[in-house]
Amino acid sequence: MPGFEIFGDEERKQVNDVLESGILMRYGFDGMRNGHWKAKEFETTFAEKMGAEYCQLVSSGTSALTTALASAGIGAGDEVIMPSFTFVASFESILALGAIPVLVNIDETLTLDPAAVEAAITSKTKCVMPVHMCGSMADLDALQAICTKHDLLLLEDACQALGGTYKGRQLGSIGDLGCFSFDFVKTITCGEGGAIITNNKQFYINSDQYQDHGHDHVGNDRGAEIHPAMGYNYRISELHAAVGVAQLGKLDAIIEIQKRNYTIVRNELATIEGVTFREVPEGGEENYSFVSFFLPNEELAKKVHKALGKGGVDANFYWYTNNWHYINGWEHLRNLKSFGNLSTDVRNQLEKLNNTDFSKSDAVMSRTISSLVKIGWTEEEVKERAAKMKAAIKSVL
Repeated sequence: MPGFEIFGDEERKQVNDVLESGILMRYGFDGMRNGHWKAKEFETTFAEKMGAEYCQLVSSGTSALTTALASAGIGAGDEVIMPSFTFVASFESILALGAIPVLVNIDETLTLDPAAVEAAITSKTKCVMPVHMCGSMADLDALQAICTKHDLLLLEDACQALGGTYKGRQLGSIGDLGCFSFDFVKTITCGEGGAIITNNKQFYINSDQYQDHGHDHVGNDRGAEIHPAMGYNYRISELHAAVGVAQLGKLDAIIEIQKRNYTIVRNELATIEGVTFREVPEGGEENYSFVSFFLPNEELAKKVHKALGKGGVDANFYWYTNNWHYINGWEHLRNLKSFGNLSTDVRNQLEKLNNTDFSKSDAVMSRTISSLVKIGWTEEEVKERAAKMKAAIKSVL
């Protein structure tokens, strides 16, 4: 991770196909395209790869989440349960629709705690959004059972987990909808881009319309298309999709390299007394993009994180004090720092965050370090990195 480490002739060829036609927009101009429809090609191939009936490309992972929620009818006043450890896009997508983000504790999967989810359900709850952070997953069986029991939507945010599986199925393909990001630092990249997958035909139709101003995309005359519902502009361009077509062809190789590098690092760290690892639900397989491990307590975790940097080991993340991925850094959310007015329902819920008990999440995140797994490393470089990590950690423990 990420895919930009292996840009090559494949990406250049796909992009040149678009540039030579001159048609950068994914819709219309049929006669000028020279037969190139990169977004359509990506969607078809990606859906097949993910084991899903339908795929809709959009402009980012954030717009994928927003469009997915909208396609399932989530709107003003509806509550969406999400984890306290994620990327800010998760709550941004909910707020964009006037819906209400309800943040709950995580467990040692680094994802949603099913017990916390069930405790947070109210009459306004419409959706549960597990976020498969750092390449691994939530307990999807438990969450699916909760959603079935309470008639709720299960939306998988798999933006960081492309290539991971749960009981033989691709992450993102298990819930009612799954979302992915193809930004510049994801497993595969379009530069900017995202995707929604689903087996629900109506959700697919809705997402197809919503991401393009409500166009119905019926016929071959864009000007004659009708607007069955209001939408917005979350389209992907042909240039971005072209990069994605090439990158998707490399996905299996990327996961294989990540697994090799991950395994070398994890096996070395597993020999250190006091180091343990995130919980992966039974039947799950990570995409191996991060090695996430626990130290015995917060103080030691901070010292280890500092020691790794001093020891010449980069790309290690201490999420507990990270501005973008954990609730402790989301002052703008907790203090309602918005450019415009927020609804009363949203304001009331966000104000509660300052008094919500996230001690269970704190107990996990304060001990967690995640080490990025790059695909550009040689096997020898990974072994050297693992040895440096071990030395740095042991210097503290």
